[in-house]
Amino acid sequence: MNNNLKKLLLLGGDISILYLALYLTLTLRYWGQPGINNWNIHFWPFSFIFIFWIIIFYIADLYNLYLAINNSKFLQTASKSIILAGLLSAAFFYINPGIGIAPKTNLLIYIIISYFLFIFWRRLYNWLVGAYSPKNNLAFIGTNEQAQELLSIIKNNPHIGYEIKLIVDNNGLDVTGDEALKVKIDDYKKLMIDKKIATVILTSDPHQSSELRSALFSCLPLNLNFINFTHFYEMITGRVPIGAINQMWFLENLNRSDRTFFQFGKKIIDLFLAGFILIITAPLWPIIGLIIKLESKGPIFFKQTRVGKNFRPFTMIKFRTMSEDGNNRNPTTLNDRRVTTFGSFLRKTRIDEIPQVINVLIGDMSFVGPRAERPEIVSLLEKEIPFYRERMLVKPGLTGWDQISGEYHSPSQEDTIKKLQYDLFYIKNRSIYLDLSIILKTVATVLSRSGV
Repeated sequence: MNNNLKKLLLLGGDISILYLALYLTLTLRYWGQPGINNWNIHFWPFSFIFIFWIIIFYIADLYNLYLAINNSKFLQTASKSIILAGLLSAAFFYINPGIGIAPKTNLLIYIIISYFLFIFWRRLYNWLVGAYSPKNNLAFIGTNEQAQELLSIIKNNPHIGYEIKLIVDNNGLDVTGDEALKVKIDDYKKLMIDKKIATVILTSDPHQSSELRSALFSCLPLNLNFINFTHFYEMITGRVPIGAINQMWFLENLNRSDRTFFQFGKKIIDLFLAGFILIITAPLWPIIGLIIKLESKGPIFFKQTRVGKNFRPFTMIKFRTMSEDGNNRNPTTLNDRRVTTFGSFLRKTRIDEIPQVINVLIGDMSFVGPRAERPEIVSLLEKEIPFYRERMLVKPGLTGWDQISGEYHSPSQEDTIKKLQYDLFYIKNRSIYLDLSIILKTVATVLSRSGV
């Protein structure tokens, strides 16, 4: 069972559980079968709020297969999501008193029943996937640094459904076990059969070796799934392996002329969200500005030159979060002493970034895109890191694929490379759906950091 089918199974099961919980709630509430009329009265309003339940589950990452396992993090996330969904449901019924049902009692019963049914279903799902979904046996042909990273991820996360059965290094040695064994060309097909291989990950390029090409060609009758390493790496990590790509990768993946609809839709989303946020937060700006001025001397806004699309510089605007003396050009670090008390709150909730909606309205930035960096940092990093310039092919964003990854990235070169990997993944796969997904998950990230 591939990961898309697993996610569909989770979604279908969740929807079924929501309706089953409603039926059990009505049965318990009215001491027997609710009847067609009573069921219909509740069916439509609850169906409407179930849409928001599913959206909340999604932005809480409950359809992330890495999280959909039975552990304390999942239970905590599921509990918060159901409580939040219940509160939104209560608000919906409160502002719609004419629906004609008794939501207070029914909702309380419903939330309790749906919680236990949801946890039971997710435990059942994990058992079903483990018992009846066979592992996808992998063979890695060729190795490199990124392949070693991927092998470690797969070994440490068995619940994603892959099991490594064969590793043939660049010298043609089987290094799966403790002892390296030479693999002859004629042995490939037999190895694939003996180890019940389903998927072959091609780290080595068959174009560069006629012997390897012939060996893999002999395996065609086995109906194996051959996947390019970079594609598989992206699928598992959500990043692009910098060390495994070249200029041809960009020509094949980024030189697209069919993005007219995407660019139009993205512009509409940017203008709508930026205008909406500016209007609803405008009354708070004087209050925020006053607190900033009372806590430390200096301007209310922090302005800095950043690099935009195609290396065009622009002035980025944020609420000031550092003391005036601390607003130097050195990058901030975790628990930076230069950050003020109120500034720490603004950063934690990302309220400090609200003025950037002005940059979005002007057209310097987008809501979703790579992080905007200072010119001197860009000049330095483009000399040290391959393909760093290519992240400037799109507008920088208030949030991005990297920001919702859940990882803290220091200013180190290693972490900068990882951020670039996330950025290139976004640039390659950018779409309206991905942008909306990132925006929704950013909301969830901000709420979780705020302790909500």
